[in-house]
Amino acid sequence: MTAAYSHDHGLGDEQSIWFKLTPLMNEDNPMQLLMRLADKYGGVIPINLKNQRIILLSDVEHFKRVLVENAENYTKYFDGMRPVFGNSMITVDGALWQKIRKPQQAAFHPQKFEEYFPFLMEAIRTKSKIWEDYAKSGETVEMVEQTWTLAADMVCKALFDRKMPFNPHFVFGMVKTYTDVMNHKEIRLKKTTGELEEVGEADAAKAMEHWAKVPDSILGSPILENREKTLLRMILDAEADPDFPEFDHQQVVDEMKQYLWAGTETTALTLAWCLYLLSQNPGTANKIRAEANEVCGDKEPTWDQVAQLSYTRQVIQETMRLYPPIWALIRVAAGDDVIDGHEIHEGDKVVMCTYLVHHSPKYWTDPEEFRPERFAPERMKKRVKYSYLPFSAGRRSCIGGALSQIENMLALVTLLRRFDPEYVGEVPAKIQSTVTLCPKGGLNFKIRELG
Repeated sequence: MTAAYSHDHGLGDEQSIWFKLTPLMNEDNPMQLLMRLADKYGGVIPINLKNQRIILLSDVEHFKRVLVENAENYTKYFDGMRPVFGNSMITVDGALWQKIRKPQQAAFHPQKFEEYFPFLMEAIRTKSKIWEDYAKSGETVEMVEQTWTLAADMVCKALFDRKMPFNPHFVFGMVKTYTDVMNHKEIRLKKTTGELEEVGEADAAKAMEHWAKVPDSILGSPILENREKTLLRMILDAEADPDFPEFDHQQVVDEMKQYLWAGTETTALTLAWCLYLLSQNPGTANKIRAEANEVCGDKEPTWDQVAQLSYTRQVIQETMRLYPPIWALIRVAAGDDVIDGHEIHEGDKVVMCTYLVHHSPKYWTDPEEFRPERFAPERMKKRVKYSYLPFSAGRRSCIGGALSQIENMLALVTLLRRFDPEYVGEVPAKIQSTVTLCPKGGLNFKIRELG
């Protein structure tokens, strides 16, 4: 395997689906446009863009067809991902994907989460101390950056058995430089000190150059407790296995990249959007505090108490329904197929719009309303299968989805008992739908400390 991944042919390349979909996405809430298209043309919308055909899907039966019933005919879409993730598990398919995933699977078994718990809490305490300073200074903070740096700290401590050896705010800036520029190639300007400055591929290339060095900086940093069964130890053991030549050092680096980026971004976006919703719905925030007080008393949560924080979990789940970090799942048809009477041809890009299903009145009552109670256990039994896919479905479902929810539950109950984060941006917040569902221009907050 090679460590040289060009930033070219990435998210902003003219042949990339992300670049071709850009004209549909230049709205304050581009999802509304897709919802109007789905209402007008039904659940299967073929779009011809130059030499490429894109099929938008927005019905649960279509998702089932692609992800489960005929999954072998649909491979993952990787364009724009390899500069970020290399040949990691997120960008390979077939037998190689299964082989690479196997040594990592045990790290995400629910029985392992108790072992991670103290390290997750340590990261949250660190963020709490930072927020204490923000509360005193009164400065405005951008919440996605705050939650991303928290998520990165949790990954390093819990999964890699290391403290963060890098400046997470600097790395977050590299992440955003790449995704912002490469997703919107025709938009070359960024704001700096009130002026506009051109941003181009050179900036993205430099960001990726720095990004490539992050995993080795972690590997070279002091080990915290030398735990035997961390995720990092598992993939290092795979590298040392002579019967596993595919898992060389570059594979270790690439797997670390996927957890440091994809594993942090989905968690961070969910928590940031959740805090935005709670700022608009203070009664719900108070219910989380009340549940935490009832379950934990005046102390931090223990691992045994996490399962009792059921309302907090419902809030996280409802946030991911309204603002799914992965708003669409993309596959490439390996052969011809028929979906709901529409012919799918080999090479077609199939875009399953999970956001549309999450917001469809066909599957959800008053879908635009923020109602965590719809995820109460007694109501979940009535939910239509495949109408809620925050972590995909089928064999390619997200390996870290369950852990991400635990991370966000612990962050919510711990931070909200001490702080009242106040959103001070535009309402409603604007959406930027790139690979993930991001807030356009960020989410600005003031951190208020509770008395």
